[in-house]
Amino acid sequence: MSVVIRLARAGTKKRPVYHVVVADSRFPRDGRFIERLGYFNPLLPKDNEARLKLDLDKVKAWMAKGAQPSDRVMRFLDAAGVKKRAPRNNPEKAVPRKERKAAGEAKPAA
Repeated sequence: MSVVIRLARAGTKKRPVYHVVVADSRFPRDGRFIERLGYFNPLLPKDNEARLKLDLDKVKAWMAKGAQPSDRVMRFLDAAGVKKRAPRNNPEKAVPRKERKAAGEAKPAA
């Protein structure tokens, strides 16, 4: 069983609130989960301490058992100082999509 720590969407239409949950990776995003570890409210200002609440002891315990955090949860854990997030490198992100597509077609598939 592959266990992940991820966000599950809650709240109403256009007013999202996310629960940080531990779930089996095969279950749907908003479906069944094993345990709730906290919440994230993206509508609050970034300096508001009620924007993100995590039970770090439970997070550490689940990670010790082998749970893998999603990319967004990994950002939260990096900000909290629990686990270091490796920086990503995507040099093509700065190139406009049309130019990327044209460059991809120009290269012959040999």
